[in-house]
Amino acid sequence: MAVSALQLGELALYGAAFLCGVVCASALTVTQGEFGGQCILYGSVDKNISALALSHFSNISLCYFVAAISILIAVYCFAVLLYGIYSCCMDERRWDHTWLTVNLAVSAVILFFLLVSACILRVGMDTLCSSILQTRLVKSCQEAQHVKWSPQYNAARFYDNLYSAEAAAWVNFFFWCLLLVLLLVQRRREAPFQLLQRNDPEWSSETDAIFGARPQRS
Repeated sequence: MAVSALQLGELALYGAAFLCGVVCASALTVTQGEFGGQCILYGSVDKNISALALSHFSNISLCYFVAAISILIAVYCFAVLLYGIYSCCMDERRWDHTWLTVNLAVSAVILFFLLVSACILRVGMDTLCSSILQTRLVKSCQEAQHVKWSPQYNAARFYDNLYSAEAAAWVNFFFWCLLLVLLLVQRRREAPFQLLQRNDPEWSSETDAIFGARPQRS
């Protein structure tokens, strides 16, 4: 089966989106584990002598929501990627008009949830870092990884992990924008066959070949 460049590009983007989903979910989950399973997005931090102390955690369902969206998208990408490879190897036609229409609708929903997740991570990190900087114990949020936290949290890589999760979410959003464009182009190419009309030039050539050319009036 001859696979077009657009279809190969689609499969490559599904693979990249799968990796981004895994990175986002795993980085956020590791950060939760380092802080006793709590969600530190939108958290508040106070100064405790020479240490940082979290005075407020956000609802744990917030981190669960972002992680769940990333995992579900990764699973969907992996399933579509495997099915696409199988279809290419088994010479099956997968990219028909109906499949592209359904996939376009799914892609639009995924883009919406990815945008929500990325914004939650961005605003949540900004809120946390602003609270950390207000303590005047560190000059940057990244430096807070190297100071003592009270109680004894393993905060050695919390900023790097949250930054990786956010970056993966935004990159994943960009990949899905490209996927949406590719699906639109493929759907346009797979447009259903249009019947000829009487005033179409092709209509005259087809009828002349079957019934003979009409005599021209003087």
